[in-house]
Amino acid sequence: MAQHQHINPVPNDTSVIIVGSGFGGLGMGMRLKQRGQDDFVILERAQDVGGAWRDNDYPGVACDVPSHLYSFSFLPNPDWSRVYSPGGEIHEYLRHCARVSGLFPHIHFGAEMLAARWDDSSRLWTVETPLGHWRAPYLITAAGVLADAHLPAVPGLEGFAGSAFHSARWDHSVDLQGKRIGVVGSGASAIQIVPEMAKLASELVVFQRSAPYIIPRLDRHYTEAERRLFARDPAAIDELRSEIFWFGEYAFAQRRAIPAFLEEARVMALGHLKDQVPDDTLRAKLTPDYELGCKRVLISSNYYPTLTLDNVTLETSALANVDGGRAVAASGQAYDLDILVFATGFEVTQPPFATRIFGRDGTSLADRWKQGMRACNSTAVSGFPNLFVIVGPNTGLGHHTMVYIIEAQIDYILGALDYARESGTSVLEVRKEAEADYVQRLRERSQGTVWLEGGCKSWYLDPGSGDLTVLWPDFAYAFRDENAAFVPEAYFSPAEA
Repeated sequence: MAQHQHINPVPNDTSVIIVGSGFGGLGMGMRLKQRGQDDFVILERAQDVGGAWRDNDYPGVACDVPSHLYSFSFLPNPDWSRVYSPGGEIHEYLRHCARVSGLFPHIHFGAEMLAARWDDSSRLWTVETPLGHWRAPYLITAAGVLADAHLPAVPGLEGFAGSAFHSARWDHSVDLQGKRIGVVGSGASAIQIVPEMAKLASELVVFQRSAPYIIPRLDRHYTEAERRLFARDPAAIDELRSEIFWFGEYAFAQRRAIPAFLEEARVMALGHLKDQVPDDTLRAKLTPDYELGCKRVLISSNYYPTLTLDNVTLETSALANVDGGRAVAASGQAYDLDILVFATGFEVTQPPFATRIFGRDGTSLADRWKQGMRACNSTAVSGFPNLFVIVGPNTGLGHHTMVYIIEAQIDYILGALDYARESGTSVLEVRKEAEADYVQRLRERSQGTVWLEGGCKSWYLDPGSGDLTVLWPDFAYAFRDENAAFVPEAYFSPAEA
């Protein structure tokens, strides 16, 4: 529980309102503080910082990007315990970021954004929260797209005789020892949860709609000598970060469906499956029927061996309905279970925060995004003056670290604030034409990728338009090259605004 609670029942004026205290919100606040700007607030709906790393505390939770790159370049951590750090360690790193940067006095916990409205006459955003209202010229949302759990509509679930919960809302009061457990899903969270559940369950059923591609997790502890080196010589961290970064960029060529690179990755993944699952029948059930990279490529060295255990059953169809204590699969097979864990992802393509933000003409951001999320430079939305979205449209990466993207977006926003101050501009609103041109270029760039042509259904694509709205369809370095610098020409002039 965070110790810095602020209760403000009356309206407060400030210069910048930041929504969310995960990597995006904290990173934005840290950079503002570094520049000597103290007139801002961070509104957080929970009672602690950390975002997804606060919410996801399920057994086995860990990062799938090497830790030294999954951290801020302007506040490296020499003390990561492993190559891929456990979730609690990342959460503590984010607390450390807030603490050493002096952000806690700026954070208001329990201040969920209930509504945010732009007012043309005052040229201010007003954000309503349970603690009162805040007003500011600039609104920066850093709520992210992995913040709101997605629960599928399963008939009969409300009458389930046992305990049921989402992986991002883990119920630690439930005794798992010796229970019959079902895990619904086979994505990034599920493959970490399943090995831990198998250690406790008398019976474990994994409901798999489609098999993921999985590559080995080359994890290990950092030695004390390595950690002393990182603490003593920051250049050693920089060198390691660079090595990890360019190795990740190499993987993007697979997503572009370049045959040689794709085949190399496919051989690695299917070879890993063959090495760990000797049984032909089980291995066939775990072999994907789509192109590698169409869905997220996962990393694990203990998921496949878990599925070979006597107390584990792989059900190769979705959970169709629940009847009392029986979970019935789409195949018709029924299982008597005590606990259901839903590792079913998040509301990504239509993020709930967008329903609460209302722009120049009163239109909600959700209505603006009915045909798919879109933003100029992946950060600014036409019709929503002085609004910047961190981790919004086309910012996700299927091969790399989101922190790199977040830092580029923060630089863009800082550039916008600098331009507004230096030019005396009170309103920054991106032109519809600039936004449309940017979105069209991304559409063209995404053609030919495995995300559109890999033969799978994934959360990377908008369900209505079919466009790639979640991922950035290029190398990570290209995002920074194109989107880290503010471009005034994409915006209305002061007179026009």
